[in-house]
Amino acid sequence: MNNNNGMQKRMLIMTLVVFAFFIAYEFLVLKPQQEEKAKQEQIAKEQKQNSAPDVANVANAPAGQSQDDMNKSIQALSTKAIGSSNILTTIKTNRNIIEIDKLGRVAQVTLLDAKYKDENGDQIKLFEADQLRPLEVRFANTDINDEAFKVSYETTAINVDASTEAQKFTLVQKLSGLTLTKNFTVYPNGHYDLDISTDKKEQYFITNGFRPNVLADMYADHGLYLKLNDGTMELTSDEDLDKVKSYTGIKFVSNFDRYYATVIYNFDNSLQVSLMPDNNSNPQGFVHVTEKTSFSGYMGPKNFNDLKALHPELTDVIEYGWFTFIAKPMFTLLQFIQSYVGNWGWTIVILTILIKLVLYPLSYKGMVSMNKLKDLAPKMKEIQQKYKDDKQKQSMHMMELYKKHNANPMGGCLPLILQIPVFFAIYRVLLNAIELKGAEWIFWVQDLAEMDPYFVLPILMGASMWLQQRITPNTMQDEMQKKIFQMLPIIFTFFFLWFPAGLTLYWFVNNVFTIAQQYYINQLFEKKRAAKK
Repeated sequence: MNNNNGMQKRMLIMTLVVFAFFIAYEFLVLKPQQEEKAKQEQIAKEQKQNSAPDVANVANAPAGQSQDDMNKSIQALSTKAIGSSNILTTIKTNRNIIEIDKLGRVAQVTLLDAKYKDENGDQIKLFEADQLRPLEVRFANTDINDEAFKVSYETTAINVDASTEAQKFTLVQKLSGLTLTKNFTVYPNGHYDLDISTDKKEQYFITNGFRPNVLADMYADHGLYLKLNDGTMELTSDEDLDKVKSYTGIKFVSNFDRYYATVIYNFDNSLQVSLMPDNNSNPQGFVHVTEKTSFSGYMGPKNFNDLKALHPELTDVIEYGWFTFIAKPMFTLLQFIQSYVGNWGWTIVILTILIKLVLYPLSYKGMVSMNKLKDLAPKMKEIQQKYKDDKQKQSMHMMELYKKHNANPMGGCLPLILQIPVFFAIYRVLLNAIELKGAEWIFWVQDLAEMDPYFVLPILMGASMWLQQRITPNTMQDEMQKKIFQMLPIIFTFFFLWFPAGLTLYWFVNNVFTIAQQYYINQLFEKKRAAKK
C-alpha cells in the first residue's frame, strides 16, 4: 500500500466508475445494438429464409442417437417460409385470445387484461406476423416435411370458449404417409396441455417459436432460457447463438422478452431440445419427438404469482442475471410488502428503507472511516511531503499513522463495494417485474415501469446525489479525480432520465437515507472535535 492518495481513492473511484460505466454501457452500447438489430430484423422480414444449420458443428448430441441420426434430425430444423396465416381455431380464455392457423401453429396471442395495452391503447399482441410460430411441427424426413407445410389441419372446434372451464379440442393433419394429431386441453388461466402423436413412428420436432416481441429493450435480457433436470439454468441471448446446440433432460424451454414469455414445460418427463440460430443468430428452440410426446405450455406475461400457480419451478422463467440468489428473495419480500401496502411505489420506498437498515452497520463503518481519514488528512499530507522521494518509508509511516489512530484506508470503500450486488439485484428485480407495469405511485407517476414523464424523479435523484457528495468527507488531493467525482451526479441524472420510474424512485430514496445517515455521523464527529478543543 502506498498511501491514502493511492489505494483508498482508487477504490472509491473504481466503485463509482463501476456504477457509471454500468449505466453508460447499457445506454451507449446496448441501445445502438438494439437499433441495429431492429433494422436487420426488418430486412429479414423481406427475405425468404431458407438456410440450413451447419450440422458438422453439432454439440452435446443427445444420448442414444448416432451422429448420422442427429444430422438427419437437425436437417429438419432448417428455417422455412411461413405458410398461410388463415385462422383455423380461435380460443378464448379469461386471460387471452389464442389463434391457431391452418398449419396447427399459434398465429397470435392477444392479452385481455386491461393493463396490457400498447402505446396506441390496443390490447397487446405477443407475436409478429411473420416470425417462427409456436407449436409448428417439422419432420426429419424432408419429403414429409415439404408436404406438411402444404396440407392444412382439420379441427374439431372453430371456436373454443375456455373462459370459465377447461375445454378440449383436436387438430389433425392427414398426410399421404401418416396422420399427425394434436389433442389440446385449454384452461381459463390461459395455459394449455398438449398431447401430440403420429400413427407411424417418425422423427419430428415441435418448436416453441420465436420469443414474444413486445418489449425487447436495452435494459433487460431477451432470448431463450432452459432449465435442466439438475436445476441449472442455461441462457442464450438474442444474437448470441452461432451453431446448433442440443440438450437432454430439459424441464422447460422459455422464449422471452423483458416482460413476456412463451414456455413449453414438462416436470414429470424431461424434454430433449435443440437450439438453432436464425439468420440473425437468435435462438430457436425445437423439442425432439419420436411418434408422441406430452407437455404443457404458457404464453403471456411473466407474472410471478401466475407462473407459481402453474408450477413453483416456473418462476425461474423470470431471469434476474448474476445476482438471482439475492434478487429472487428480494422480489418475494417486495410482493409480501405490497400485499399489505397495496401500492407498488410505497412498497419500493419501504423496501429501500429496510435495505438501508440491514446494511446500516456496513454504512456506519464506512462513514466513520471516511471521517477519521478526513481528520488525518493534514498529517497524511505532511508524511507525503516529507517522504515524497522514498515511497517505501512513506508507506511505512502511513501504516503507522493508520494503526495509531485505528483508521482503515479501505474502510470507506469496502462497505460500498459489498453493497454493489444488492444494488444490481434490486436493479434487475425492478426492471423485470411486470407487476410494476401500469402500477401508479402518486400524482404524476402513473406507471412505475415507464420513465418519469416529467423527469421529476431523475432530477431529484441527481440533486440528492450532489447533496450527498457535499456532506461526505472527501480526502482526495488530485484535482482531476475531484472533477470526475463532481461530474457523477450530472452523468447519473442524464442516464436516469430514461430509466423506469420505479428504479429511479429506489435510487432517490436510497440517496435521501444515505444523506440522513451521513449527516448523523458528521454531527457525532463534530461533537468529538469540539470536545477536544
